[in-house]
Amino acid sequence: MRSPSLSELPPPPPGKTGWPWTKESVRLPDTMPDNRPWPRITIVTPSYNQVQFIEETLRSVLLQGYPNLEYIVMDGGSSDGSVEILKRYSHYFDYWVSRKDEGHAAAIRSGFDRATGIILGFVNSDDILLPNALRTVALFFSKHPSIDLVVGKSLIIGPNSEILRAVCGYPPTFYSLLFWGSGGFTQPASFWSKDALQTVGMFDTSLRFAFDYDLYLRLTRYRTARRINAYLAAFRVHPKSKTSTLQDVKREEDTCLQKRYGIEHFPPLVCRIAWYYYQARYLLFAGFFRLRVLLKLEHIPDL
Repeated sequence: MRSPSLSELPPPPPGKTGWPWTKESVRLPDTMPDNRPWPRITIVTPSYNQVQFIEETLRSVLLQGYPNLEYIVMDGGSSDGSVEILKRYSHYFDYWVSRKDEGHAAAIRSGFDRATGIILGFVNSDDILLPNALRTVALFFSKHPSIDLVVGKSLIIGPNSEILRAVCGYPPTFYSLLFWGSGGFTQPASFWSKDALQTVGMFDTSLRFAFDYDLYLRLTRYRTARRINAYLAAFRVHPKSKTSTLQDVKREEDTCLQKRYGIEHFPPLVCRIAWYYYQARYLLFAGFFRLRVLLKLEHIPDL
């Protein structure tokens, strides 16, 4: 599917301006600069009772101006008005459904079971893609065919899409994830190849929070990851988000995954030293990034 234009989408609600309400990404030509076709990108959005944010999410994906987008929406049977919004945009989806599911990870997994794209990502129904994100991702994968996971810079936004801070997109490795955790980049600013997902396996649906952390550990253990020096997405923080309500579950599942992937084979002193090492590396990396922001050498996108 070619992404629809701004004029083709339903008009935004009164008072909504900026991205992705009254602005759109650059409309891309049918082929890349080298005349090859654009790789198909599949985005899955899991949704459940996020009526306050879902339309902004949908528009941020649809207004990418991308010529070969596959968009799949998996709603878990919302009862708050989300389904009415989904119906308004449904003819722009390659597939969508609204019915009770087995949870967050199961909904995303079901979406990816239908995916035909060679580049994959998921955007939760309270997060958004930033302008031209898919173009940036597609060009990077095309220039670096050996790379299987990419992460980019992102924004942290509040309930009203106000920008709270920027995240530098720290490049992930298996050991940085194992010893230090999944900090340094946000999930909606990460994309991976379908080939890599088929190799390392799908999401673990027994996990409520850390199923993406589990995937990153498997991808970086067996495949190659890189950082893109570009803003790709915005991660929303609000009182009802999982990040706000399931911190105990996150800590428990993170600990279980670290044990699953072998952290117990390292002496406690080695684990502690490794934690400080990766923390120090990130602080230096993030400190340099924040200095660029303060000196206005780093342009933070507007919304």
